[in-house]
Amino acid sequence: MSDAHDSAAEGDETHVVTAFCRHRGEVLLLRRSDAVGTYQGLWGGASGFAEGDPGEQVRVEISEETGLEDDALSLVRSGRPVQFEDETLEESREWVVHPYLFDVTVDDPEIELSDEHDEFEWVSPTAALEGVDPDIPVVPELWTAYERVAPTVRSITADDDHGAAYLSIRALEVLRDRAGLLVAEREESETTESPRNGDRGTRESSVDSDGEREELAELASRLLEARPSMAVLRNRVNRVLAEALESDDEDADDIDAGAPAVLEAAHTGIERALAADDDAAATASELIDGSVLTLSRSGTVFEALRQGEPSRVFVAESRPAREGVAVAEELAADEGLECPVSVHTDAAVAHVLATESVDRVVVGADTIRADGAVVNKTGTRAAAIAAAREGIPVTVVAATDKVSTREELNLESGDRLAVYDGDAAIDVLNPTFDVTPADCVSAFATERGALEADEINSIVEELRGLEES
Repeated sequence: MSDAHDSAAEGDETHVVTAFCRHRGEVLLLRRSDAVGTYQGLWGGASGFAEGDPGEQVRVEISEETGLEDDALSLVRSGRPVQFEDETLEESREWVVHPYLFDVTVDDPEIELSDEHDEFEWVSPTAALEGVDPDIPVVPELWTAYERVAPTVRSITADDDHGAAYLSIRALEVLRDRAGLLVAEREESETTESPRNGDRGTRESSVDSDGEREELAELASRLLEARPSMAVLRNRVNRVLAEALESDDEDADDIDAGAPAVLEAAHTGIERALAADDDAAATASELIDGSVLTLSRSGTVFEALRQGEPSRVFVAESRPAREGVAVAEELAADEGLECPVSVHTDAAVAHVLATESVDRVVVGADTIRADGAVVNKTGTRAAAIAAAREGIPVTVVAATDKVSTREELNLESGDRLAVYDGDAAIDVLNPTFDVTPADCVSAFATERGALEADEINSIVEELRGLEES
């Protein structure tokens, strides 16, 4: 917490902001230097006294302390302030910490430290747990601040702005964070019962691995129920639990069973998922040459467009949230994408495909069915059918984790008020997803290369093995 502005103290309270900058599942922690007045040598987020609007001040602190500017950041959420008194300081203080979580949107963020910090690390947020990592001693209540902005089952359920791949990573983070907390609680309780380097059998007696497994399995169930239409979330969560269970079976009498096994599997799962999404985007980018039409918000499609060589990009606005407009703005602002970007209404998709020179339709997928049909944001079906009428190929960009093992569909619907908020006695339809027939899809760009619809079924059998375990 920067000590440059004592004017931020209000009465007996000192208001500060702290930012967790997230990139590829990790957060940026900074080590406080001798140039600051408090907590020298401890690690925390980008932070400083809150002068005026905390939401504006936090961006100032991030820029000054890390060199990351607004165009490299996307605000995820702010959290309820954390209030605590620290009597260990030379002068006791009542802190009020305003926490924020940002996604870092650039590929390889370059961090430029101010003199308030002398080192930085990208780490799992579980490192914010006091005492977990002896090499990263943290400022007081850092984990509490993180928990106020961390992904939750509720935030995943309510998120209508991001695609399935993004939300699947958030689901794995929820599992990772809870497993990390259970591991920390285990370590704390065991420290009082036996020496840290003492007899392993003595330490095992205080471990409730079965209880940990049950708690984490229940959390996983709630994650699966949060977005039932998203097969990728289900598959990735199932894979983490299957790998943790396999590890438990191998180490049935070992202290690494239970929460530690889930924690390790979640870390591995996040890395694997990010790599699969990257590789799927790379596969698609090799197919992108000429003008492209897309819709909705798929991070994997966005990366494919950035890596490819489109001569022009058309983006349907994707009502009712109109996330396609934000995608068009981001594409237009991307310095690496040197082509015109056009945004248009959803209803104009068929017209654009018939009258403009479009070489390929590129879309994401929330779910790929065993027969090759694609569940995606409403409007995908209309775009694919219109493209087929014009002889334009349709490429679906998705990691194979998006293949569904289930025959039934659970198509989510949006708020009726987004369509009609009047008083007439009429029914309102606001489907969030639709189904595109397999024969309208030319190819699936995946981490395993470009696949055709008849190659999907073998992936289904592979994924079913995860559910059965």
